[in-house]
Amino acid sequence: MSDHAGDAARVAGFIDSLDAEVSAPAPGEWGIRLEAAGYPLHLGVALRGALLRAQAAVLPAGVIDPHQLLYWNRQAPFVCFCENLAGEVFVSGELPLAQLDAETLDRFLGLLLASATRAREFALAHP
Repeated sequence: MSDHAGDAARVAGFIDSLDAEVSAPAPGEWGIRLEAAGYPLHLGVALRGALLRAQAAVLPAGVIDPHQLLYWNRQAPFVCFCENLAGEVFVSGELPLAQLDAETLDRFLGLLLASATRAREFALAHP
């Protein structure tokens, strides 16, 4: 069984060490402001039960073919693209807290950022 306070402190320690604008809107939740393809990316990270979940809005509805997103979903571990009911594109992912360490969290956040950047650059190159 996971220790929520310990998990939150462990994740907070790593997130606070990032070279990014970070906020903590609630216990066990963080907002990280990054840049993806020259535009702000607001990544939400939260403890949810035994998982660390993250998501960010990447593109508005109708900008990219959903089949392209499905193709990319098969290529990266931990992260995937999804759409909300309005058709907006998000990148999201989750990790089990039990095996979470700084290296894995760094890789996870890097994959989220790389995926968002890839989608935005593709959309800009294929209007």
